[in-house]
Amino acid sequence: MKRGKLLALILAGVMTLGLLSACGVVESGADTDADAKQETVQEPEISEETMAPAIVATTAGQVRGTELDGVYQFLGVPYAEAKGRFLPAEAVTPWEGVRDADDWGAISPQTSFFGGSADGQDNNCQNLNLWTPGTGDAEKRPVMVWFHGGMTSGSANGDGTSGANLAKAENVVVVTVNHRLGVLGYLDLSAYGEQYAQSGNVGALDMVASLQWIHDNIAAFGGDPENVTAFGQSGGGAKVLALMTTPYAKGLLHKGINESGATDTLGPVFATKEMNARVAELTLETLNITAENLSDLETVAFETLNEAGTQALAQVAEEFQIESPFGGSYAFEWMPEVDGDVIPSNPVLDDGFAENAFDIPLLIGTNLNEWQFAMNVDADMDENAVLAQLRETYGDDAEAVLAAFQEAYPGVAVANALYVDAMLRPPILKITAH
Repeated sequence: MKRGKLLALILAGVMTLGLLSACGVVESGADTDADAKQETVQEPEISEETMAPAIVATTAGQVRGTELDGVYQFLGVPYAEAKGRFLPAEAVTPWEGVRDADDWGAISPQTSFFGGSADGQDNNCQNLNLWTPGTGDAEKRPVMVWFHGGMTSGSANGDGTSGANLAKAENVVVVTVNHRLGVLGYLDLSAYGEQYAQSGNVGALDMVASLQWIHDNIAAFGGDPENVTAFGQSGGGAKVLALMTTPYAKGLLHKGINESGATDTLGPVFATKEMNARVAELTLETLNITAENLSDLETVAFETLNEAGTQALAQVAEEFQIESPFGGSYAFEWMPEVDGDVIPSNPVLDDGFAENAFDIPLLIGTNLNEWQFAMNVDADMDENAVLAQLRETYGDDAEAVLAAFQEAYPGVAVANALYVDAMLRPPILKITAH
């Protein structure tokens, strides 16, 4: 049986993310006026032959970026358009003239974990940011597409995810993608109407639409549409596995990088139809919504919808006994769904990877500084106890692992060596075994 080409390498993620982040490149903050993002600047039509380097023609119209220290930056460029909740996004409505791409676009409404301000959040958040060393120069640079961490929160916007440094240092085109998250991205309403057949995966379909936009447009930005790498950390790494799995991305994605993007319940596996059907049933029950007034889902306040969905997730976690990756309890979160269509199977199977992933090389590992913000939670644990737990994963190599941790983090309690290894490294090792 054919096998995927898997490169089981341990990432020094701080290097990748250090290149990805840019210091002081742009002013942070999203536009709080959703209507303003749809406005265009009406100017005389500019032919491709006479365009300035920061003006590029896309399939929907021309966009004008800005130049920053030898890198061209395009922010908030729409790649698709969500015209309703829980429905796949459609093609972007073309515009006339030149559209300024000098400010961040809308992000998905935020749900749990890190949360976020409601400013600049919209279901119609299908936009991307792009950095390139050159446009219209006929170069075919590798394209790196960053999918941010978090299935329920996070965004592609801000200095922390700027691709300017990486684009300049490595002569690549860097793209970061906003897409629907949480209840808006993964509530499966397929039992309530044919129009919702793919509702359990519209967040994943948004990401596919971004790859399609890249395939159709990236050459004008100096990139190679036949050399596209998706990369991401944590939930972003799990998104890479989803994109490798879906046949909808066939030919749009050529390589993947997963940085600490797996737990036993998210990444190698995704939600089942049965689980998500129960989540939808409980959510609608809490909202007093039935098939007769289903259209109310379009206008119910996001906070109310999210609260009902969060309660449903907690109940389903108990009913299906879904263990939390943090241990000691049950937990279930919004994620792509194995629906037999968009996601035909789990990314990792008993005998290998999903069929669509066979020919996609994967770089996978855990980041050196993972969960550093959680340091010293269990500082009183002594070295012998730490070694006893490390031996469960590393056997006779446990002492060397602990010594390496102590060298990397002098003065930090040895108990913290367990955070990465107990929660993230074992699932990654299971994936590499396939």
